[in-house]
Amino acid sequence: MRTKSLKKNKINVITLGCSKNVYDSEVLMGQLKANGKEVVHEEEGNVVVINTCGFINNAKEESVNTILEYMQKKEDGEVDKVFVTGCLSERYKPELQKDIPNVDQYFGTTELPGLLKALGADYKHELIGERLTTTPKNYAYLKIAEGCDRPCSFCAIPLMRGKHKSTPIENLVTEAEKLAANGVKELILIAQDLTYYGLDLYKKRNLAELLENLVKVEGIEWIRLHYAFPTGFPMDVLDLMKREPKICNYLDIPLQHISDDLLKSMRRGTTKEKTTNLIHQFRAIVPEMTIRTTLIVGYPGETEAHFQELKQWVKDMRFERLGCFTYSHEENTHAYNLEDDVPQEVKQDRANQIMEIQSQISWELNQEKIGETFKVVIDRKEGTYFVGRTEFDSPDVDNEVLIDATDTYLKTGEYYNIKVTEAEDFDLYGELVKA
Repeated sequence: MRTKSLKKNKINVITLGCSKNVYDSEVLMGQLKANGKEVVHEEEGNVVVINTCGFINNAKEESVNTILEYMQKKEDGEVDKVFVTGCLSERYKPELQKDIPNVDQYFGTTELPGLLKALGADYKHELIGERLTTTPKNYAYLKIAEGCDRPCSFCAIPLMRGKHKSTPIENLVTEAEKLAANGVKELILIAQDLTYYGLDLYKKRNLAELLENLVKVEGIEWIRLHYAFPTGFPMDVLDLMKREPKICNYLDIPLQHISDDLLKSMRRGTTKEKTTNLIHQFRAIVPEMTIRTTLIVGYPGETEAHFQELKQWVKDMRFERLGCFTYSHEENTHAYNLEDDVPQEVKQDRANQIMEIQSQISWELNQEKIGETFKVVIDRKEGTYFVGRTEFDSPDVDNEVLIDATDTYLKTGEYYNIKVTEAEDFDLYGELVKA
């Protein structure tokens, strides 16, 4: 029988899924460190915590495969304990306990105190804003709310994250101040639905007031908005974006589809006309704004005619940034009652067609940037290039700016004026503008 190692426990936190999971892992790591625990992120450790995603099939598969990989390592004596937390174990705990019983313990999304206890630590309430960030030092995610009250038919998030719950403004300002003190210069605001922020606490949509408080935080240079909802968007946010240089001219607003039939079935609470008008309003009020959206193809009942309508709309709207997913049939969602009637290969082909259109749009928009100078933050060095972003780009999902590192030295985390010299579909090449 294998004997337990006598070495001091080193806890390895592994993060799967979205930026909200990144944030949760960072909070967990901050708590562990405050308890005097040795904690690392996706490195070697004899105690493993896997923070899972349970959103769509691909993410669920990756989570299950990661659990199985570490169960094998436990079997082989490479790790001593494996704990599983996050969305997958919130949603499927009984099934996971039955199918993979040798995991030491499963925890849901709201069971942080229990997870800490299992790791020999106490939950410290006084640690507002204390996190061990895992992103590059210059940016961090700031989760302003948990859960979601929207009834979208395809989405399992409310099953895993519960009802919408805003974090008070003063707590978020404290957190932002601590991040800024640690060198963070860019805050990426995340929530399942930013536009709902404050309704539960302040009885009104209060994103603008939160932003007015955050722009006062010294050291923060950029504030970026992720995951807004098109229904009930607080338009006062746009006036603030227009006049406040710290708020990036950028908005991530997943629109999912444009056919009225499908929007109704998806329970999105809007129409093609309203959505199109909203985008036109955004561009009229903040002409410099970059809009990122996400679409779903292959939703139950999506006909070729619906798809052609979506394709034409993408061509007409010319979004600066766009991602496309194939529909995933998720149990216990409203859409699960519908027949998943679009074959997988058709879904994939439709997604490819949308991304091909977007690739061309992005190439055309990028060509217009040649010769222009932009403020660029440097995220990392990769090979012979420094890799940065403009205010119009979010990390990991958007365009990057590449600057030749063989003849220019730039510091990561710093901002520079970069002149664009070449442009591809999703990358810009530039050179430093010397002062």
